[in-house]
Amino acid sequence: MEADGREPTMGAAVATGTIRYWAAAKAAAGTAEEPYSARTLAEALDGVRERHPGELTRVLLRCSFLVNDEPVGKRPHDGVQLTEGGTVEVLPPFAGG
Repeated sequence: MEADGREPTMGAAVATGTIRYWAAAKAAAGTAEEPYSARTLAEALDGVRERHPGELTRVLLRCSFLVNDEPVGKRPHDGVQLTEGGTVEVLPPFAGG
């Protein structure tokens, strides 16, 4: 573990899985889901920004994320390891109850 509490990413294997977009993120991405190939959430989101410059990049600033059904919360995205066959949920703020 790093001094700041993050898990080290050096040597971690690249994982493949699925990114699922909801609501405004889905509209901005133009798709409900797509594959990822990354070690960390930060790497996966970098790939998303490269594939979808523009509106989705702005929407991501307001989103929260679940990785394998676990909330990421305020953890640094470069410290959130992705797993083979995993799922990243991209959740923009929702209105209503």
